[in-house]
Amino acid sequence: MSLQRFLPPELPAGLEDLADLAFDLRWNACTTAADLWQAVDPELWETTRNPVMIIESVSHTRLQELASDAGFMRLLRKAAQASWSYLEADTWMAQTAKKEALGCVAYFSMEFGLSESLPIYSGGLGMLAGDHLKTASDLGLPLVGVGLLYQQGYFRQSIDAAGEQLAFYPFNDPLLLPVIPVRDDSGEWLSIELAFPGRTLVLRTWLAQVGRIRLYLLDSNDPRNDPRDRSITAELYGGGPEQRLQQEMVLGIAGWRLLAALGEHCEVLHLNEGHAAFAVLERVRTEMKDNGLP
Repeated sequence: MSLQRFLPPELPAGLEDLADLAFDLRWNACTTAADLWQAVDPELWETTRNPVMIIESVSHTRLQELASDAGFMRLLRKAAQASWSYLEADTWMAQTAKKEALGCVAYFSMEFGLSESLPIYSGGLGMLAGDHLKTASDLGLPLVGVGLLYQQGYFRQSIDAAGEQLAFYPFNDPLLLPVIPVRDDSGEWLSIELAFPGRTLVLRTWLAQVGRIRLYLLDSNDPRNDPRDRSITAELYGGGPEQRLQQEMVLGIAGWRLLAALGEHCEVLHLNEGHAAFAVLERVRTEMKDNGLP
């Protein structure tokens, strides 16, 4: 599915593959991706490592120049062909096991380290989760990821003249990230509701593509929410114990409901560091209800 329609500047004919490549987090994590994006805008690539921001920022005149540049078009065709070949190739899973032998695995994690263009990770735990998704894509495993889309992510560290740590929180604009809204069958932006004391939390849903793997992300920055609730997904590991608990409820309970709404029938739940323990409770409660148990 082409993702060009999610980009405000319409890409010139022949450059449509740029959008699909920009939104593939597995491909953009490869070192070979740098050549393509450096050719578009070397300065912006060096400072952001964000292909989506590059496409959003570059002028239409520059895009027209690239479409007429034989060398760039060869580079783009080579990159697109490599991506297609990867996605269409037989995988280990396809060669060694029947698809019905293993049901879908849902991988819940508070952070995923996939690319600098999606800064929703802080360190080792996130890199482990991100590598897990990339490896699952390579092997063709039936796995989906579930996480949170943070407005600020984790802080960026700096040291002042006195040797003290300074923390900065750059804003993550979803329109400049490699994510797209999750749509339901009618084309509406899918939202998930979660009951909180005296109010209902509305969660927006996003999709990030990691090769063959889908990563679903939730965020609470919906205008329908109370201001205090819009900040639940403001920072990775931010706030006090109550906000951390709320984040884990969003990840576990709302994440599980999102998978159910999408028809993702997952037989295995992997909880990275136990952050989504609420997903297990939600699944048990649902299955007990479906089987008429109290």
